Amino acid sequence: MRDGFIKAAAGTPKIKVADCAYNAEQIIALMREAAAQGVKVLALPELCVTGYTCGDLFLQDTLLRGAEDALGRILEETKDLDMLTALGLPVRFGSKLYNCAAVIFKDEILGLVPKTHIPNYGEFYERRWFEPAGGAERGWVVYLAGRSATVSTRQFFKCESIADLTIGVELCEDLWSTEPPSIKLAQMGVTLILNLSASNEVAGKADYRRSLVAGQSARLVCGYVYADAGEGESTTDLVFAGHDIIAENGTVLAEKRFGTGLTISEIDVGRLAHERQKMNTFPSWTQTDWVPQYFDLEIDETRLTRPIAKNPFVPQDHGDRRERCEEIFQIAALGLKKRLEHTNASCAVVGLSGGLDSTLALLITARAFDLLGRPRTDILAVTMPCFGTTSRTKSNAQILAERIGADFRIVDIGEAVRVHFRDIGQSMEDLSVTFENGQARERTQVLMDLANQRGGLVIGTGDLSELALGWATYNGDHMSMYGVNGSIPKTLVRHLTAYAAAQAQDSDPQLAAVLLDILDTPVSPELLPPKEGEIAQRTEDLVGPYELHDFFLYYAVRWGFGPRKVYRLALAALGEDYSGETIVKWLNNFYRRFFAQQFKRSCLPDGPKVGSLALSPRGDWRMPSDAVNALWMKELEGLEL
Repeated sequence: MRDGFIKAAAGTPKIKVADCAYNAEQIIALMREAAAQGVKVLALPELCVTGYTCGDLFLQDTLLRGAEDALGRILEETKDLDMLTALGLPVRFGSKLYNCAAVIFKDEILGLVPKTHIPNYGEFYERRWFEPAGGAERGWVVYLAGRSATVSTRQFFKCESIADLTIGVELCEDLWSTEPPSIKLAQMGVTLILNLSASNEVAGKADYRRSLVAGQSARLVCGYVYADAGEGESTTDLVFAGHDIIAENGTVLAEKRFGTGLTISEIDVGRLAHERQKMNTFPSWTQTDWVPQYFDLEIDETRLTRPIAKNPFVPQDHGDRRERCEEIFQIAALGLKKRLEHTNASCAVVGLSGGLDSTLALLITARAFDLLGRPRTDILAVTMPCFGTTSRTKSNAQILAERIGADFRIVDIGEAVRVHFRDIGQSMEDLSVTFENGQARERTQVLMDLANQRGGLVIGTGDLSELALGWATYNGDHMSMYGVNGSIPKTLVRHLTAYAAAQAQDSDPQLAAVLLDILDTPVSPELLPPKEGEIAQRTEDLVGPYELHDFFLYYAVRWGFGPRKVYRLALAALGEDYSGETIVKWLNNFYRRFFAQQFKRSCLPDGPKVGSLALSPRGDWRMPSDAVNALWMKELEGLEL
């Protein structure tokens, strides 16, 4: 439960209709199994103590007394479990019967939540036996299984030891209604919704149910645990498949269909709280007539089983990845198309190094010119060899420009840089930052002047990962007139280039081949002289693997996680590839550079946002250039490796 992770489960016990004693045994066994696996919050199906399909037996005192006795037994035999459980049973109050969720914790009934929307159509006719919650808004107290309990739809369950864990309950049809109770629960600060359900199975319904649960978790920025009735329910007319679903903010984390047992994952309530905090459209608590019921879980380490992608910016499914790549190309190209139209630019100038970033920038620019209906010869691709340029990258730049159909120009800047170094007294033997940055700034000057000559725009090539680390020469490759790669991280740049190569495989094999060779080329600014004709300066040897830095960037900036939680997730996702010591080494470097290099992000050129994260000072990221990283570094120092 540290770092905001709560292990939650949806459980479907095998039951026998109307056999409350047997059902209690199965529920107790399932609760114990869940607790043994570290589950802290468990949802069980609607009316699972009796069975959902009891029909007119719900009107029999014998069944209702049996359900109450079963609840008492469940409470007694699970009082040692450090786990909150919601389970379904009928509850009588006055002359009416209510379909309720009993929320229990350590021999206590924290509350009884009645079903608000009672179906009475098609195969469901609960209204024959059960009263809608209606009058339970204000709540009343009942005596059940030897304990007093509040029956109310206006209650939620708040964990005292975990600030962001607040639980709410709705039942089956409540979610299908036009006004699900979960909406108001979320408005009251609930981060985890439990749905006790008995939804029958017919062809095609599972897809709709899944999308409904995932969609509600996205709409409410919450965790959602859906527990469905399954084996043991009457099959007189219906079949129940035990379709259990755990979702978080639009993503299905775990799912089971057909059968009984547990579906387990971890809800990150810290992540949910951060997202709500960012959204000024998410309401704050306003009503005071709701009753919080408190419970307290023991804090321990939650073993993570939820999927954690190594490359969070890149879709894991190949089909989704192809679709996302096409979408990103189109978004970026549309942004550039608009800027070219608005400025009436006669051409676009791209500095082409033969590396990944400039390749992607040229591909996006080519698509923008296609959208404009303009010839690609209006694109000027310029390669500017200097002291660190290798024949491989120079050749790839030329072939790429030719295959794209751009106008191509070689401007050797070596002599100009030597003159500049002589003017400022920089020795050619001193391979310091001045030696490197002098070349980068000369290249930018050439591009800007060529754009001025032709009445065009310089297209920026720097990507999101470089901006995060400040791996750009200030007033050098840091500057352009429109930066098309500015919100695309390095790991995604690779996949976009690979996608373009795959697309060109049949139509232009030569283009595909050069793109694949560019993908195979080490990432380098090529600012130091090559060694034996090979690239001498490998970026990832200097700043660290981009796979790690993109992971750090995603969780530290997109979700606001602290170093300890970022490290924990990185170890879970990438621990087979990198040791804990290596992860901490580069995480230190990430935070050091991210804070120190903010001044470069404070004056970025315009560029299109294509994903969920960008560092534009005009939109996603507002940070003072003088912010101190002491708190973050202190947290890093306290990590236990």
